[in-house]
Amino acid sequence: MIPSDYLEKVYAGCLGKVIGVRMGAPVEGWTCERIRRVYGRLNGYLMDCRNFAADDDTNGPLFFLRTLEDYGIDAREDQYGLTWLNYIPYEHGFFWWGGYGKSTEHTAYLNLRSGIPAPRSGSSLQNGPAVAEQIGGQIFIDVWGLISPDQVERAAAFARKAASVSHDGNGVYGGMFIAACIAKAFVKRDILSIIKSGLSVIPADCEYARVVKDVVAFHREHPDDWEKCYRFLFKNYGYDRYPGACHIIPNAGLIVLSLLYSDGDFSDALNICSMCGWDTDCNTGNVGTILGVRGGLEGIRYEKWQQPVNDFLACSSVIGSLNIVDIPSEAVDIAKLGYRLAGETPKGKWENILSGKAPRFHFEFPGSTHGFRVRVEGESGSEGKLSNTREKSFGGDRSLKLAVNFLRAGAEVQVFYKTYYEPSDFQDSRYDPGFSPIFYPGQTIRCAVMVPGFVHSTVTASLYGRDRNTGLDAEAAERADLVPNQWTRLSFHVPFMEGACICEVGVKLRVKRGEGPLVAYLDSFDLSGGVDYTVDFGKERMEIWNPQHREVSQFTYLKGIWNIEGDELSGSVCDFGEAYTGSYTLKDYELTATLIPKLGSWHSVNVRVQGAVRSYAVGLRENGMLAIDKNENGYTEVASVAFPWRQGKAYTLTVRVIKNCIEVFHQGTRILSWRDGNHPYLTGQVGFSLLHGSHCHFKDLKIQSIVPS
Repeated sequence: MIPSDYLEKVYAGCLGKVIGVRMGAPVEGWTCERIRRVYGRLNGYLMDCRNFAADDDTNGPLFFLRTLEDYGIDAREDQYGLTWLNYIPYEHGFFWWGGYGKSTEHTAYLNLRSGIPAPRSGSSLQNGPAVAEQIGGQIFIDVWGLISPDQVERAAAFARKAASVSHDGNGVYGGMFIAACIAKAFVKRDILSIIKSGLSVIPADCEYARVVKDVVAFHREHPDDWEKCYRFLFKNYGYDRYPGACHIIPNAGLIVLSLLYSDGDFSDALNICSMCGWDTDCNTGNVGTILGVRGGLEGIRYEKWQQPVNDFLACSSVIGSLNIVDIPSEAVDIAKLGYRLAGETPKGKWENILSGKAPRFHFEFPGSTHGFRVRVEGESGSEGKLSNTREKSFGGDRSLKLAVNFLRAGAEVQVFYKTYYEPSDFQDSRYDPGFSPIFYPGQTIRCAVMVPGFVHSTVTASLYGRDRNTGLDAEAAERADLVPNQWTRLSFHVPFMEGACICEVGVKLRVKRGEGPLVAYLDSFDLSGGVDYTVDFGKERMEIWNPQHREVSQFTYLKGIWNIEGDELSGSVCDFGEAYTGSYTLKDYELTATLIPKLGSWHSVNVRVQGAVRSYAVGLRENGMLAIDKNENGYTEVASVAFPWRQGKAYTLTVRVIKNCIEVFHQGTRILSWRDGNHPYLTGQVGFSLLHGSHCHFKDLKIQSIVPS
């Protein structure tokens, strides 16, 4: 039976994970003594971030969960491994690429790439116990508990499969333990009961169980001195006793220590866990999820922990449009799976949200902002503040409230959502994020806005989308005059734009007459519809995150050398390489691009890209052929036609995908078509791919949705 507060607790668990990782990241790998010398006793975040960059601890849970979407609830271990290959870039981003035999995840990934399937890819037999029992088995595991409220065996079963891709032995037991603790935290507040649930799913005589039981016993004898317990752990389970860069056993002890000595208090647990040192972001992330679920949102102090996060999470998968995450939407996606597994249909308040009928940004979670931001123009010294409120609502119980201290006639406030990020938005490039926009010309923005009666200024409102490449806004032609105490519904279809990169969408509130404070409410903000735009590589740029991290703007890449040369995208590979852009949710569309083969025999545009091992490729092949290939963890040719082509000559191809049918056009004539009758890919990005040491230039990229007749 799904608890009535399930969705809110999933949201609190997701927040707890992000908060914990953000709390511990600045001192990752430090000793307790070093932390004490530099910071003293910790009491909250150690640094302010413009935006917190991607992290392996948050990448893993979000994308490994997609196994169930791509391969079904009963997915096998080898399919969990395919999920790795699909969403993780080749040796950059996502997690620590410390070398084969040094980084457990790097080792498992290369095993998978070499054709060694899971669970052998992560086994002790393949990699040795030192590699197999590092910490990653538990740090990526939170979602399996979140989709299994009070179902500890089910949570552990999912965790075992997921962890076995890269880990074995205690590395897998740690994942099972953490997932079971999270599952039990939905219904139990007693910390010992939660810990016992974790122990119930792993062998009683394993090393992981031993460290947990020893910490529980030490706490029973010394319940008021966590530092004494830390010294006990350091002496008996310290890093010096275990091989590898970051073994799971010492860190498991710190997680249990933090849960017990905080008595379940969210703030105390994160502060204690971070002060203990070792793998601080991983440990505090797991503790944050457990206690976020246990205590719900009321257990997370808003101003201290939740507000600085602003519901934003950056990721660094190979799919750029999935790397911009707002935490409420993440929680909804996770909870949908929880209901599906339980065989239940959500009812009441959350029914529309979980069924997908509600707007994308609904503001129904207490404190949630969905990552919205505010900017004041034309009034120096004035600042805008956004907050979640129950004062007014349009589509539910809550809305987003804007408050500005003072505005005069002519001033403007922009309340917006960032739909694209670049290096200047972050202080670092930890785990190498990369992005594609999540909104495009051709789509529609909708929202409801209201000003209360005590605002005496005359205020107008209009929706807009900002083009990063020109700095100009596409804005609704008509500005609506807001009637006090009445909700005004706004809608704006952003028209076709040449070479645009929409970096934000939002609402502009302008003071037409009067002056004074401004208060307004925003609700039911939605993005929808098909796309209609071009990518002009002459307007794009190389985004330099650091000397080792360079991305073509709007694109992410799997492998290869990808650079802008003039108004063309250059791609070259030693074996294989791919680059992607566009929306992951695109359905039926037409893609047009020009290919200029330079070297080699395999040059393609890709459609319905769902990752590195799930897509279709259409392009030039050896011996003067043009072919369609389906990528199912490797390309297989499914249709071809004679198409004499030469190196250095430009070829403009149009590829149309409608349902399970692919059609290819050249100079207005259809030259090839194929219908996929075996598990077709029905949504996905666009991209380019190269094989066999090829080098190709691409330009004139145009994407237009096809609306069903």
